[in-house]
Amino acid sequence: MASWCVRAVRQSYSVLGSPALKRAPLRLLCTATQQKNGPGSEEEAEKTEQGAADKVLAEEKVQLEEQLKEMTEKYKRALADTENLRTRSQRMVEDAKLYGIQGFCKDLLEVADILEKATESVPKEEVTNQNPHLKNLYDGLVMTEVQIQKVFTKHGLIKLNPEGQKFDPYEHEALFHAPVEGKEPGTVAVVTKVGYKLHGRTLRPALVGVAKAP
Repeated sequence: MASWCVRAVRQSYSVLGSPALKRAPLRLLCTATQQKNGPGSEEEAEKTEQGAADKVLAEEKVQLEEQLKEMTEKYKRALADTENLRTRSQRMVEDAKLYGIQGFCKDLLEVADILEKATESVPKEEVTNQNPHLKNLYDGLVMTEVQIQKVFTKHGLIKLNPEGQKFDPYEHEALFHAPVEGKEPGTVAVVTKVGYKLHGRTLRPALVGVAKAP
């Protein structure tokens, strides 16, 4: 009888100390907590997750807007650079068309200067019908000079003879300054060599003497 009582007591202790009985109160506590909190806790969790997702999307939106702004600025700068390059290229082509003959014109100016010197060197009193050979030669030189000036004008090459005009450093080159009677100071008194302009650009400045105050 005594041994049976001991076995009964031991079995009761083993049942009370089993893991199942230890875990039961924890499960009951969790269940009770869930029942106490109810469905509101799940909604709050969903709201928290939604808020975090919205925050991430807002940050991504800001980054994308900044990238778009940066790319737009780069595109505008590239477009402006391309337009400037096109404008410069077009201007260079136009300048090449207008001033491509500049070197050739400079060489022809020497020919025109020689013709002008030749016609000026002929004594006008000798150019008469009594001297037909000289007259014909002189007339030929004058006609050649007139014709070459027409060709110059056709291609935009204009002669500059600024005698009596105001001195312009962009078109004239002063060889000397001297008081000249009857000439206003600062005006061209003497032209020793005519100048030329090609399409408005000074190709060769006129060599002049400028009057100054006495």
